[in-house]
Amino acid sequence: MNGKPNVAFICTHNSYRSQMAEAIGKVLASEAFEAFSAGTEIKSGINPEAVKAIQKLYGVDMTRTQRPKLLGDLPPADIVVTMGCGVQCPMLTCKHREDWGVKDPTGKSEDEFIRTAKIIEKKIIDLKNRIPKLT
Repeated sequence: MNGKPNVAFICTHNSYRSQMAEAIGKVLASEAFEAFSAGTEIKSGINPEAVKAIQKLYGVDMTRTQRPKLLGDLPPADIVVTMGCGVQCPMLTCKHREDWGVKDPTGKSEDEFIRTAKIIEKKIIDLKNRIPKLT
């Protein structure tokens, strides 16, 4: 494989978990893979609580660097990670696919969004370490 693999983080609405994974992937694993996110349907914007959590933890304003996208907006993916939304992506061909089972923090406290980001962070670091074996 030439260059870094593309990792697509997929969730139904592409408004928080997958967006958080894209942002955290860019911050913590950009030397290992290119991070992207998308959904099967999209909301008009990224969840404000997710934006606050990523800003607080990583100093990144997702509203400036990311936007909700549909699956068709993605470049070809080497690795597809579904976030635990039960979304099936048969049209996305890839070399490796896994589901992270991250619980939905919608409607919960800022602390819950922070906890969700920390769960995603651990999974990003684990994925980064496994990339050579997966691609």
